[in-house]
Amino acid sequence: MKISSRRIVACAASCILKQRETTTAQSLCRGGSVNAAQISCQTNLKSPQDIQVYVVNTNFTLRWNYTGNHTNVTFSAEYRWFEDFVTNETEWKELPGCQSVASMECDFSSAITKYYDTHHVRIRAERREEVSPWSSIFEMIPYLIAEIGPPGIRLQSTNGVIKIKVSPPEANQVRKMWIDDLSFKYDLVIWENSSNAEFRSRSIFPTDIIDDLAPDTTYCLKVQATLPLDFKEGLFSPIRCVKTTHKVNDLFCATNVSVLALNMKFHLHWNNQYKQHVSYNVQYLIGYLKKLHDDYSVKWLSVPGCENITDTECNFSPIIATTSGFYYLRVQAMSEYNKSCLSNEIKVDPLITNEIGPPGVKVDISDVLLHIQISPPGGSENEVMRDRYDLSYRILYWKNSSNNEEEIKVKELKQTIGVVSDLAPSTMYCVKVQAFSEVYNKSSHYSREECIKTPGDKILPLIILATFVTALIAVCLVAMPLVFAVYQAYSKIKYVFFPSCQPPLNIEGFGQQVFSTPYLITTEERIENFSVIEPIVIEVNQIDFKDHKHSNQSSRDSGNYSNDDDTSGSKVSEETLEKEIV
Repeated sequence: MKISSRRIVACAASCILKQRETTTAQSLCRGGSVNAAQISCQTNLKSPQDIQVYVVNTNFTLRWNYTGNHTNVTFSAEYRWFEDFVTNETEWKELPGCQSVASMECDFSSAITKYYDTHHVRIRAERREEVSPWSSIFEMIPYLIAEIGPPGIRLQSTNGVIKIKVSPPEANQVRKMWIDDLSFKYDLVIWENSSNAEFRSRSIFPTDIIDDLAPDTTYCLKVQATLPLDFKEGLFSPIRCVKTTHKVNDLFCATNVSVLALNMKFHLHWNNQYKQHVSYNVQYLIGYLKKLHDDYSVKWLSVPGCENITDTECNFSPIIATTSGFYYLRVQAMSEYNKSCLSNEIKVDPLITNEIGPPGVKVDISDVLLHIQISPPGGSENEVMRDRYDLSYRILYWKNSSNNEEEIKVKELKQTIGVVSDLAPSTMYCVKVQAFSEVYNKSSHYSREECIKTPGDKILPLIILATFVTALIAVCLVAMPLVFAVYQAYSKIKYVFFPSCQPPLNIEGFGQQVFSTPYLITTEERIENFSVIEPIVIEVNQIDFKDHKHSNQSSRDSGNYSNDDDTSGSKVSEETLEKEIV
């Protein structure tokens, strides 16, 4: 972004300056006051053409063509540069290394120190006092037109392999066009030194090993440095050739080293050809250390739990601390004679090396819907599998019937819960699911099949239920008037033959005798019994008394309103009356 913005500003400035120069040149050639300008407008010398600047690293070369008479002609160049957009015209300066040059090129590397700013270069021909008009202006931003120089290489042939060490293009230079050496990528081209050579290309690290070579064979190679982010490819190094040696074949060395990784669980496996006692030490190296130009041979570490083991496998999952980098692993074998042998190195890029396992599946039926619950590969607690791979799921479902031509339907989703509708009743459906990642172009095996049967047709039970409810309502509508009519008839019969009311007590003995008490006394009322004795002498014969006594007795027997207290009160009155009569 820094380069682009400066380039835009510089282009704007150059447009303004070119417009001003054109106007100035036209005014001078029309009869301005400057004699040198008038002479140059009238000279027979031609201006140089095809101005080009070639930049390799920090080396600048100006080249041009000249079609005029070359006799006693020299060339001088000027330059100016713009750090920022300015409104004032920048003065031209003599270009060091390009003054009074007789050849068609000059080196002006010492003059350029601002590699990200816009520069203008122009040149003219000179013969004694005579000068040509200035050439067209060549505009450049050094970083954009610069080429990457060839890297330095050193080779060593040992034990059937070639060890190579690459130096950056500007190694040991004070002034650098390419500031970050770690940004370089190195491409190697290698071939056998023969008439029918086959060229092979591969990327290498600054310090690397080239294996899989034939013994006692001369190989030639060259290396190129690149900057992928800037889309720049550098110049190849000079061709170097070296002859390979025989590889010492120690039987106790670990062979066929491979990695098996599933759901971020990493295991290293190797073969053992030696029949005697051998112990192994598994080592790993963090990948970015190989990008450095330092010696990383002393930076290998042992995998915890895989030191001095006799097994031919190792679980190195604990060392995978991050998924953004990569690792290298190798197996060091130790024989019973204390001899050591290192296996070939194997690269592990966690997210690329790892394979996705099948997901877990559970199915359930609800009404006419098939519910599918998916468990991500490695379990729901495995955040790397769930988040970094951005998993999707492919659901296959079909009717499990004897018809082999039954269509298999596919449904894809991002969620871990899926729903399938339009199911047939009383039918067995089977489901299996595959997890896949479009980002890493990886997919798992399908999960085991899960089958479930849909419930029967619910239309007939609904019809039966509706019929029953309708019949029940009809019966209720018919029975309610009938019950009401029966109840009314029963009420009439009961009222006529079995009346609920009784005659008053004061008319119960009507027609038999006169009540001694004209009023009824209810049981709820409390009545205090008392008698009033007046000093009245009544002459009553014995017969009348007996008749009165008999009448009282009959009255007490026939009345049911008296209580024991009333009886006792009557007895006292009779005794009193008898005494008075006597």
